[in-house]
Amino acid sequence: MPRNLIRPTLVLFPVLVFCGCWDSLEKQTQKSPNSIIGKTTTDIGQFDPNAGQKVSDSKIHATDPITSGTSAYGPMLERISKTHIEHAVRLFEGENGRYPKDYDEFMEKIIKANKIELPVLPGGKKYQYDEANHALVVVDGP
Repeated sequence: MPRNLIRPTLVLFPVLVFCGCWDSLEKQTQKSPNSIIGKTTTDIGQFDPNAGQKVSDSKIHATDPITSGTSAYGPMLERISKTHIEHAVRLFEGENGRYPKDYDEFMEKIIKANKIELPVLPGGKKYQYDEANHALVVVDGP
């Protein structure tokens, strides 16, 4: 390439690339309104062991190597959320010498007092607080 064409190419190439890709880059960063990515919730129900709900084991069940990354998303969110709540419950126990006495105290003294927001789970799964075990569980949606 002749030397006198190198400078204009170095200047014009980034300008052309930047101008040509700006619109598509903007569209790429827009989320679908149905997406759960980045959404949080404080909706934690009260667990009833007699209700016959299926409790998630929070294990990754990946059988297809191509989609294993997306199938791991939900169980990883569950594990992180459970760990977060377990830590908050242990701090409450250390401070008060007891676990929350019921669901209402759990919601008031742990969730609301600490301003905890958990990530929305895929597949309609829901968070519930198990009073007997002082733990967060994840159940399948209705």
